[in-house]
Amino acid sequence: MPKVHEDFTGQRAVFRQAKGIFDELKLRHPEIDQLSMGMSADMQAAIAEGATMVRVGTALFGARNY
Repeated sequence: MPKVHEDFTGQRAVFRQAKGIFDELKLRHPEIDQLSMGMSADMQAAIAEGATMVRVGTALFGARNY
């Protein structure tokens, strides 16, 4: 999980780095086809940078009480 960024640009920068690592790994292991990154608060940035899977529990079920 990346450091929390409030702004979309900051969120995208972190996910862009992860996507770069994924692309390098995929060159050596073409069978890898999923890039899971992003959660409810930053899913748009994750999708914009190539996420194929995001975790959206808070968006669907609301905040948890701990």
